[in-house]
Amino acid sequence: MSEIMEMLIRRGFLWQSFEIYGGMAGFIDYAPLGNNLRRKIERIWREYFVIDERAAEIDTPTIGIEEVFIASGHASSFTDVAIECSECGRVYRADHYVKEKLGIEVEETVEAVKEVMEVYDLRCECGGAFREPAPMNLMFSTKIGPGKGKKGYLRPETAQGIFIDFKRLVGYFRDKLPFGVAQIGRAYRNEISPRQGVIRLREFNQAELEFFVHPARKEHPNFETFAEDVVKLVDKFDNLHEVSLKDAVDRGIIANQILAYFIGKTRRFLLEIGIRDEKLRFRQHKDDERAHYATDCWDAEVETSYGWVEVVGIADRTDYDLRKHSIHSGEDLTVFVPYPEPIRVKKKKAVPLMNRIGPAFKEKAKKVAEAISAAEIDSEVDEIEVEIDGEKIRVGSEFFEIQEVEEEISGEKIIPHVIEPSFGLDRISYAVLEHAFDKDVVDGEERRVLRLRRKVSPIEVAVLPLLSRSPFESKAQEIVNMLRKNGIFTDYDDSGSIGRRYRRYDEIGTPFCVTVDHQTFDDGTVTIRDRDTTRQVRVKVDDLPAVLKELLNSEKDVTEFGEVFR
Repeated sequence: MSEIMEMLIRRGFLWQSFEIYGGMAGFIDYAPLGNNLRRKIERIWREYFVIDERAAEIDTPTIGIEEVFIASGHASSFTDVAIECSECGRVYRADHYVKEKLGIEVEETVEAVKEVMEVYDLRCECGGAFREPAPMNLMFSTKIGPGKGKKGYLRPETAQGIFIDFKRLVGYFRDKLPFGVAQIGRAYRNEISPRQGVIRLREFNQAELEFFVHPARKEHPNFETFAEDVVKLVDKFDNLHEVSLKDAVDRGIIANQILAYFIGKTRRFLLEIGIRDEKLRFRQHKDDERAHYATDCWDAEVETSYGWVEVVGIADRTDYDLRKHSIHSGEDLTVFVPYPEPIRVKKKKAVPLMNRIGPAFKEKAKKVAEAISAAEIDSEVDEIEVEIDGEKIRVGSEFFEIQEVEEEISGEKIIPHVIEPSFGLDRISYAVLEHAFDKDVVDGEERRVLRLRRKVSPIEVAVLPLLSRSPFESKAQEIVNMLRKNGIFTDYDDSGSIGRRYRRYDEIGTPFCVTVDHQTFDDGTVTIRDRDTTRQVRVKVDDLPAVLKELLNSEKDVTEFGEVFR
């Protein structure tokens, strides 16, 4: 890990934030190459989860008002247990510290942590005793506006902005389920003691899709696309299954088809950007580790030098969020779902007796009668509570009679359920880099190389003059300009020996190097060198844009495109 991180820092992928002031745990800067790689991963994510799903993408504020997070449950439930040293004042996340020092898993409750501390006499690294464990909310709080302002929080996930916009989104999708809404952006969690570099950040990048479905129809029309994909699944009882997604649904390992569909699609996305299949699994959350909003959740986990790391969470959030926001905001967040054919049902209905209501309620009589008629009645009742102009009134059975009526119903109002694939782009980007890192021997020397997939390589082509003088340099610059105008991300380098330059671009994952040499001026050809095989072929300069585009958009061997150069 240290060798990889040294290379990523030195070559311009990741840098420590606030470095000249000593740095701060939980924050990183994306240097030029790392930023380009992450943006390319985002672009491919959009192809899978926005374009292919015909989802809408929105962008909402990273700051939310307090009411949003009270409704969502984050204000009360989004906590970790912290322990603070009474001597040095250091604060640790309790379950992580216990696992690191004692090698045991502890339930994330104050009581469980306190028991472990007492049984094992757990102490700080400085030797000091810990104070009583206490829950700590992980949201960053802030004030909105001048003076006392309004309390707000930096969002801990992008999802809430989508739920808040639900009424508008339903109209956008013409009241038809299912539909998906995506958002890519920053989220914030005030981690107690982040220690794992890019794996645990306080400010991070998420890509989330909220897929709204009918509660009773958790199927996906394109499930067959992934039904036969064989996936490694670790269920909540720690049983390992290597089964097709269809079998996993049929056997009840995965609760519903939509969860299985997004597990399959997530797997293919991760493989396409460079995650190794043998180092990828999907693990189901145990009952005591699921988030407060989820009824089921599967994590895509990738094996790295940090161990198995969660990079994607695929959760069935049911109607939790929409129901909570509906209660707290007073807004109707339902969708009317029409039946294929209207149905007739018998039901009980309260019929107001106006000859009694009028004299008793006078000017309120009409509103009382309307409220009685609108009341939901499922049995004989002695009274009905109605609300008139903010006043609750109990109306006795002498003012209405119960009749059985037959009504035609054309549909029903439902609160949709939400299936959410949530991607941690920072962890994914790091895992892609680690899985691509390799060493081999070329010309008798050890070579470090990033075997990145061509479509995520931050620099696609490097143009190198064989010699650092005219006319090699001017011809190379001419080729650089031509490739850039054709949309190919191209770099130029004339520093050092040609062998050293090849190694430099191998190390940062550039798939192809184009070299201007003596023969270029004889027959108008240049060499294209493949990063992975180091093979070189000669290609006409005029053919370069077309050849390189085809290579970059495929896994074809460079030898298919020209005469092999030795």
